[in-house]
Amino acid sequence: MSISLAGRSFLSVTDLSREEIEELWRVAGAQKAGEVSAEEQLGVARGRTLAMIFDKSSLRTRLGFEVAMAQLGGHGLYLAPGDARIGEREPVRDVARVLGRTVDAIAARLHSHAHIEELAAESGVPVINAMSGREHPCQALADLLTVQEHKGELSQVELAWVGDGFNVCNSLVLICALFGVRLRVAAPATYEPLAEIAAKAEELAQGSGATIMLTNDPFEAAKGADVICTDVWISAGMEDQAHRRRVDFSGFQVNGALVKQAKADAIVLHCLPAHRGEEISDEVLDGPQCAAFDQAENRLHTQRALLTMIFG
Repeated sequence: MSISLAGRSFLSVTDLSREEIEELWRVAGAQKAGEVSAEEQLGVARGRTLAMIFDKSSLRTRLGFEVAMAQLGGHGLYLAPGDARIGEREPVRDVARVLGRTVDAIAARLHSHAHIEELAAESGVPVINAMSGREHPCQALADLLTVQEHKGELSQVELAWVGDGFNVCNSLVLICALFGVRLRVAAPATYEPLAEIAAKAEELAQGSGATIMLTNDPFEAAKGADVICTDVWISAGMEDQAHRRRVDFSGFQVNGALVKQAKADAIVLHCLPAHRGEEISDEVLDGPQCAAFDQAENRLHTQRALLTMIFG
C-alpha cells in the first residue's frame, strides 16, 4: 500500500485526492481478487474497534463495515438509532469525546451532516461519513469502481443520473468531476444537486476535463449514455413528502423506454434499496443491463479498502 490515510476522516468525496481514491480502488481490487491473503488482512485492524452510529436503517452500509472489520481482524460495534440519539439525549461533543476514548474509528450515518463534522472535530479519531443529508461518499467510491470494472477508462464514460439530486447524487457529481466523467444530471426543478456541490464540481472539472450538465429532461440525460444511475424518490425521513414527490418525479422512472435512449451496452446502477415501480421498473432492475448488485457488492470491497488505508 503506497498511500496511507492513517488518522484521516472521510466526510466528503473531496476529502480524498484523485491519487488516494485510485490507490483505494487498487487495494479494493487486490482484496476482491484474493491477491491479499486472509492472514495478512486479519492483521490490519487486529484489536481495533469501529463504532457504527446509525440514525437511519441500513443494509449495505452496515454489512460492508461489519464484514470488513471482521475480515480485517477487528470489531464493528453497531449502535442503533435509539442507542446514541446524538444531539437529543446528549450533545454531539459529549458523545464524540466518549467515543474517542473508547474506539479507534467511527462510521456515522446521520441526518445532520453538521453532526458528523462535529464528531470528526471532537472525537480525535477518524470519522467516516456513512451517509448524511448532504453526501454519501462511500457510495460514490463503490459506484465509480463498478463503472470502471464494466466500462474501463472513466474519462471516456458518459454517465446519466436520473432522479433526485440528493446526497447520493451530490457525491456522484463530485467524484465524476474529479475523474473526468461526462455527467448529465436529470432532476425535476427544485430537486437538483446543491448549488455549492455543483460549483465545486465545476472547479474540479477544470482540472480533469469532466463535463457536468444539469437538465430537467431525463431522456436528454440518458441519450447515448454508457451508464444510467438512479436512487429512490422518497429517502428516509421524507415520508411526509411522498405524495408530492411521486407527482413531481412522474416521468423520471428508469424503465425500458428510458434505457433504450442509452447505448445498447449501457449498464444501470441503483444504490438500493429500490422502490420497484417508482424510480425503477422491475424489467430494468431484473434485466441483463442492471449492475446494481455488482455495485452493492463493491460497497464491501471499497469500505474494506478504506478501513485498510485508515488502519494499515
